Amino acid sequence: MRLSLQPFLLALLILLSSCAKKVVEAPKKESTGPVQVRAAQVRPRQVQRIVDSVGTFYPYDEVLVSAEIEGKVDQVKVDLGDAVSEGQVLVHVSDEEQRYLLAQNEAQLRMSMEKLGLKTEKERIADVRETPDVRRAAADLTEARQRFNRITNLVNQGIGAKVELDQATARFQSAQAAYDATVNQTRNLIQEVERAKAQLDLQRKKLRDTTVRAPFAAFVKDRQVAVGQYVRPNAPLITLVKTDPIRLRLEVPERMAPWIKNGQTAEILVEAFTDRRFSGKIWRIAPTVDQTKRTFVVEALIANPRGELKPGSYARARVPTDKSERVMVVPARAVNYVLGSNKAYVINQEVIEAREVKVGDRFEGAIEILDGLQEGEQVATGPLAKLDTGVQVRVIGRDEGDPPPADRKASE
Repeated sequence: MRLSLQPFLLALLILLSSCAKKVVEAPKKESTGPVQVRAAQVRPRQVQRIVDSVGTFYPYDEVLVSAEIEGKVDQVKVDLGDAVSEGQVLVHVSDEEQRYLLAQNEAQLRMSMEKLGLKTEKERIADVRETPDVRRAAADLTEARQRFNRITNLVNQGIGAKVELDQATARFQSAQAAYDATVNQTRNLIQEVERAKAQLDLQRKKLRDTTVRAPFAAFVKDRQVAVGQYVRPNAPLITLVKTDPIRLRLEVPERMAPWIKNGQTAEILVEAFTDRRFSGKIWRIAPTVDQTKRTFVVEALIANPRGELKPGSYARARVPTDKSERVMVVPARAVNYVLGSNKAYVINQEVIEAREVKVGDRFEGAIEILDGLQEGEQVATGPLAKLDTGVQVRVIGRDEGDPPPADRKASE
């Protein structure tokens, strides 16, 4: 039995045609009217400039104490973290060899002093002619001169023998040469005594150098030596750091150079002591600017009697300056960061004009406007997410009062 499909297809076409004629209308969006906003006025404010910078603590002094002589270490009296006073013994090097050398030098000096008739190291030869050898040579010379003069007179009178005069002349010349040689030898001996004294003083210093002492009151940062270790001159032994007072080294932008002066007070904030504020003073200002960073170094000195502040730690410093300026400010909530730029929304006859603004430093609840707004203009403070150029608004409240007074923060 053959069934015909024509009635079925006809019914389907009629159904589709009727559906196509039906238009589904989307619900109309109801108008909500102007956006309700709060507003504030662009106002001037006189502010004191404050340099705000992050820096690092450095010790007031740091020294690597080294050995000055060679030898085997037989005592190490300090270790990491120990507090040491000025002159305190840190390390001792065996001094047996140095004591033997000292005894040898003392014996050599005594031998030289005895030749000059000196009894103590403090004695000095005031006149070389007063030494025993020179006095003896001078006596021989005087005798030879007198004999020469007598025989010369006899020969001149015709009663002396020529041969005796020749002998007296030779003896006189020999005595003169001996005297001159003795004077020179004595002078050399005096120099030898002085050299022996200097050598003895040097050996005494070497003996003292076997005991290594702290050059100033400090803390032990590191110990690089152990008992039994053989050290040579300049071998590192102990690293000392002086942390009271302690230095805080800051990097300040070059444009703030006129604001920073020695003696200014700095307020120091440290992460380890969130509930405390430390105080210091600016005491060093670098004479040059780092050309890569366009900053210069400033150092503040902070009292640290209990060693709470540690070298290497970070800290933030706020330095009030004498710089005072008149700036334009708006509440911080009036500026919206959108797609890489800061925008403020100016209210002009209840219509928004979105402007890109250049901002400066932030205060407590306020922000400095460098460009983009004029004094007296009205800006919206919220809700900013609903605003853009051309949006109609209705002001329902005003932030008329200036934000609480605050000093300007000059950030890094």
